[in-house]
Amino acid sequence: MRFFWIILGSLSLGLGIIGILLPVLPTTPFVLLSAFAYARGSDRMHRALVDSRLFGPMIADWQAEGAISRRAKIMAASMMALVFAVSLALRLPWPALLLQAVCMSLAAAYVLSRPTPVRER
Repeated sequence: MRFFWIILGSLSLGLGIIGILLPVLPTTPFVLLSAFAYARGSDRMHRALVDSRLFGPMIADWQAEGAISRRAKIMAASMMALVFAVSLALRLPWPALLLQAVCMSLAAAYVLSRPTPVRER
């Protein structure tokens, strides 16, 4: 089972890192999934992720308060709006636009409803 958790953590971390570069792919959920998986598969890898300068604060905010930083919320909502605008510009079929609008609205509502970390209030 440890091998499964390490593989899952590594794959999700890879997707999170790609998400830094690609605005369509979210970073935060993949990093949080990595922390969850590494905690079950490898203490060393979990500690390295939690102690990292780049990902550590977002993991700590989530674990302590279930919070997402204001910057991450703005980026997530902005990227969802941008992707939807591109879809409109590409004149995707209305069923695809409707599905995209519903899914992104629900995702945005969830992200925006999370508390902001105490350190940012």
